[in-house]
Amino acid sequence: MRLLLIRHGQTPTNVRFLLDTAVPGPGLTELGERQAAALPEALADEDIEALYASTLVRTQLTAAPLAAARGLDVRVRDGIRELSAGDLEMLPGDSEHGRRYMETVFAWSAGDTALRMPGGENGAEALARYDAVVAEAAASGASTVAMVSHGAAIRMWTAARADNVDVAFAAARPLDNTGAVILDGSPSDGWKALSWAGATVVPAGEGGPTGRPVDAD
Repeated sequence: MRLLLIRHGQTPTNVRFLLDTAVPGPGLTELGERQAAALPEALADEDIEALYASTLVRTQLTAAPLAAARGLDVRVRDGIRELSAGDLEMLPGDSEHGRRYMETVFAWSAGDTALRMPGGENGAEALARYDAVVAEAAASGASTVAMVSHGAAIRMWTAARADNVDVAFAAARPLDNTGAVILDGSPSDGWKALSWAGATVVPAGEGGPTGRPVDAD
């Protein structure tokens, strides 16, 4: 299965760089609406057969233009919502709170899934819910599936599940709004990332440009 994991369009709390993870969350800014409207053309070459969004309003609004263009229903699933910030909710993402959030997120990717976000979920819970939606999509028989999800969740899950993406790679590459990670594989055979925000993914362990190590959705 070809799996497109797409970050939602810009929100007001993205502009303010806040840790905003609770359901239902805000809608999109005017820029976010334009980003969502541009997705059908940006993904014109993708033969998308199923489209998912999280339970947060921003992903459903982002998915709507693509759904309309392709004649698809949006399958809303809680499992692909953002990683809960718990006690860090609505604190500045460009502060020590944001660093703690992302350090916890990538510790999960590295295998420390018992670690719990302060006042929130642990890695085992977060991965299990995301895995469940991916497994549902794979079981549907669709050859190409798009999921509109969230920056930290996409990066954490990909670093944990893709054979050729490690924590260092994902941590150095925040996803812009409506940026996508494209993978190929299955829950049983594993996953390989084909591209990250339009760039071909190099094998895990190879050098690459260093980016900002933390990014909050």
